Amino acid sequence: MSTPIQRVVIVGNGIAGLTAADTLREACFDGELTVVGDETHAAYSRPALSKALLLDDADMSSHELAPTTHGATELLGVRATGLDVDRRLVKLDDGSALSYDRVVLATGSRARRLSDAPEEFTLRGLDDALALRKRLAGRPSVAVVGGGPLGMEIASGCLAAGCQVTLVSQGVPLIQQLGPYLAEIFVKAALERGLTIVETGFARIEERAGETRVVLDGGAVVEAELMVSAVGDVPNTEWLAGTGLADQGVVQVDSRGLVRPDIAAVGDLAAFPTPYGLRRVPLWSSAIEQAKVAAAALVRGDDTPPLQFQPYFWTEQFGLNLKAVGYLPLDGEPTYVEGGPGGPALMRWSHGDGSGAAAALNYRIPIPRLRRVSREAV
Repeated sequence: MSTPIQRVVIVGNGIAGLTAADTLREACFDGELTVVGDETHAAYSRPALSKALLLDDADMSSHELAPTTHGATELLGVRATGLDVDRRLVKLDDGSALSYDRVVLATGSRARRLSDAPEEFTLRGLDDALALRKRLAGRPSVAVVGGGPLGMEIASGCLAAGCQVTLVSQGVPLIQQLGPYLAEIFVKAALERGLTIVETGFARIEERAGETRVVLDGGAVVEAELMVSAVGDVPNTEWLAGTGLADQGVVQVDSRGLVRPDIAAVGDLAAFPTPYGLRRVPLWSSAIEQAKVAAAALVRGDDTPPLQFQPYFWTEQFGLNLKAVGYLPLDGEPTYVEGGPGGPALMRWSHGDGSGAAAALNYRIPIPRLRRVSREAV
């Protein structure tokens, strides 16, 4: 007979940790539940930070989620510094430790930086978004480094705030994430709204004589009053040093999100099985779906169905709204299911392996028709 589960610790208070806590209660775990979060804020919608929160004139609630109902003890503003897998202890930065029967690793990731310059802004957490919003009120000239979805959303928000904006991108913006067809649509909309795009092989941010600037390959320089980088993320796995759980900066899990029967890892720090091999999929929907399965597996074990993940992606920028389901990027031109080029459209692509993907561009379609995602408060 298995030992009853009395104590569960969730390390991380983002959407993955929050969903894990909710799922544990739904799975009839009624024991002691503790959530540790290094931010002082309650869980919030991270995707909203580069969308509505940068644009709202007065409404400061676009990132807020519904109040929690899991009844956990929440230790906010507290950082986990280590994990003792043999003694089943989570070590905290105040010198204390939490014992557990099961633990969920959900410490997410942080923004990758290009320099140590204090004037290099990144947008990862709520405090970052509030600081950037405050700076934009003065309408500075802005240089955004990074042509992915986050960089383009930031550039769009800065333009909407009345700033002159230059985007520095390694190649065509969004092409690596969306593919050439959709990337071209977004680049055209960005240029029409006044964005300056500079393509480069590489870029670095440097501070010289009190000034911060972007240096491109070949030595060309982009100068602006505000520098923002959006060049990816780094999983927060350093606190797991010595455990053997973090391999090359990520935690590898099985199809149910488990590292071992008493340890689950979910969200941005986890690499899980996909049709294309073990992958880290740092999407809002991915964190939710991983957490649902892994938390249930901690309680029910192999009786839990494995994760069947279908990527869901959403972006708003330069007057365009895109919702896409399926693995990206997308090659070739789509089949138009409804609508057509130049207007609202529902599109479909077929991949060579028999799978497919669909995208709705400026098309009024309920989110559940593409992909039902709980807590999609973005």
